[in-house]
Amino acid sequence: MNLNPENLLWFIPLLPFAGFLINGTLGRKLPRGVVSTVALLFTALPAAITAWLWILMRADGGPSSIEAVSSPWIKITGLTVNFAFSVDHLTLIMLGVVTGVGFLIHIYSVGYMAEEEGYWRFFAYLNLFMFFMSVLVLAENFLLLFVGWEGVGLASYLLIGFYF
Repeated sequence: MNLNPENLLWFIPLLPFAGFLINGTLGRKLPRGVVSTVALLFTALPAAITAWLWILMRADGGPSSIEAVSSPWIKITGLTVNFAFSVDHLTLIMLGVVTGVGFLIHIYSVGYMAEEEGYWRFFAYLNLFMFFMSVLVLAENFLLLFVGWEGVGLASYLLIGFYF
């Protein structure tokens, strides 16, 4: 796979989702250190990709926007909706906030949640929140933005209801 910006753009939301899947399915059996490592690694990498995009797009002659487009998501007569992510300079600022602050929250949570039951579940929910927030920010169309918005609501509900 070619590591051009369009291909790396997919990794920003997919890495936190992979962290959610790993900690959500295997986390109960894993030591807390492994759960923490998975959660931190799978949020640090999107932050690093965002920093690299920042350097690339702010450089002289750098692209003003980057789009990653998959095959059509919905295709009916007169309407085609692609599953696509897009980054321009405003999106890049918001993406930096989401990935950077999200990573810092993960670091803080490792110590804050150290003695809690369901440690693995909390970090699975936190990575799910990062996934949906990234989808919300990167969405190229309103339908995908809606999916991200609703997903952020779901992840917030799960995090708020953590102590059930």
